[in-house]
Amino acid sequence: MEKTYYNPDDLKKFGDISEFQKELGEKFFDYYGAVFADSALSAREKSLIALAVSHAVQCPYCIDAYTQDTLEKGYSEEQMMEAVHVAASIRGGASLVHGVQMMNKVNKLSM
Repeated sequence: MEKTYYNPDDLKKFGDISEFQKELGEKFFDYYGAVFADSALSAREKSLIALAVSHAVQCPYCIDAYTQDTLEKGYSEEQMMEAVHVAASIRGGASLVHGVQMMNKVNKLSM
């Protein structure tokens, strides 16, 4: 077995987060369940969004979970990768737009 910083088996323990704080853990899971239920967006659509966000926040547990979930919900590899590219472009754009702050500072210091 390949050693990683994140233990893939820990994903199975996600439900155990209530162990040290039952009330808040239960509130989180109630909220989480409500968020992923069919509503204005389908649970299927929300799964693809979650896959993209998982990559943006770089959560290996979420990436594993939502890769499996999106496959089970019928998304193709091409659709999944396109969602990852959307996340990457937003993340990259967010870094680049902060370049304006740097440019403003340079211009201010150059006056």
